[in-house]
Amino acid sequence: MLFKAQRVAAIHDLSGFGRSSLTVVIPLFSKMNIQVCPLPTALLSTHGAFENGTYLDLTDQMIPIMDHWDRLGLKFDAIYSGFLGSASQIDIVIDFIKRFSKNRPLVVVDPVMGDGGKIYSIIDSGIIDKMVKLVKNADIITPNTTEAAALLKRDYSPELSVDEAKDLLKELSLLGPNIVVLTSIHFKDGKGRYTGAYDKLSGEYFFDQCEYIPQDYSGTGDAFTTLLIGSLLKGYNLKQSLSHSLGFIESSLKFTYSMGIDPNDGINLEKPEINF
Repeated sequence: MLFKAQRVAAIHDLSGFGRSSLTVVIPLFSKMNIQVCPLPTALLSTHGAFENGTYLDLTDQMIPIMDHWDRLGLKFDAIYSGFLGSASQIDIVIDFIKRFSKNRPLVVVDPVMGDGGKIYSIIDSGIIDKMVKLVKNADIITPNTTEAAALLKRDYSPELSVDEAKDLLKELSLLGPNIVVLTSIHFKDGKGRYTGAYDKLSGEYFFDQCEYIPQDYSGTGDAFTTLLIGSLLKGYNLKQSLSHSLGFIESSLKFTYSMGIDPNDGINLEKPEINF
C-alpha cells in the first residue's frame, strides 16, 4: 500500500543560522510524518536577533513558485503563513489561499509582527492593515498579545485578567477566524506565561501553561504553531492539541535551558520526542 503523507504549504522566511521560521517548521513537521512544501519569503544569513545579517527579499519568486504549484495541481492539507515582510507579500498569501483552497485545507496564520509590547521596525501601518485582511481568510490565528493589540488597534496591556483575555480572544475571532490561539499571556495573579484558545463555533475557552523557564528562545512561537497544526491534522481536538504542543515546548525549553544554549540559537528541536 502506498503511504501518502499529509502535506503542508509553509510560507515563511529561511535563516541560515538560528532556529526560527522554516528551520523550525520543516524538521518538526517531518518528525510528525507531515510533508512540508516551503514557500520562502526571504533568505537571511541569520534571524533578526543577530546584528548585521544579510537579507534577500524573495517576493519576486513567490508568484512563479505559486504558479508552478498550481499547474502541477498540488493540494495541501494545511496552509501555514508566518513572518511576511511587506504588504505585497501578504497580498500574495491571500491569493495563494484562494487558489489552493478547493479541497478546504486548514488555513493557519501566525501574524508575526512584534513581541513584548513592541512592533518590529520593519512592520508599518500598511502591513498591519493588510494582516487584518489576511486574518479574515484564516481558520486559525496564533498571535501573541503584542500582535493581538496591533490587529485590534488597541493599546498593549502587559498583564491581563482571565476575563480580559477571554474578551481579547473573542474580539480577535470577530476578525474572521473560527479559532484564536493567544500566546504570551501574563495573568495579573499568575506566574509565567499562559496560552489561551477560543473556539468560536462551540463558544469554548481553554487556557494552558508550560512550566516557567526564566529565558526566552528564538523560534518558540514557530515551533508551537507547527506542533498545534500537526496535532490538529492528526485528528486531535483543540484542547488536546494545545496540551500536546505546550508539552513538547516545555520539554524542549527545559533541555535547552539546562544545556546553557544561547537564546538566539533557538530551542533544541532534536532531543525531545513528539509523543502524539
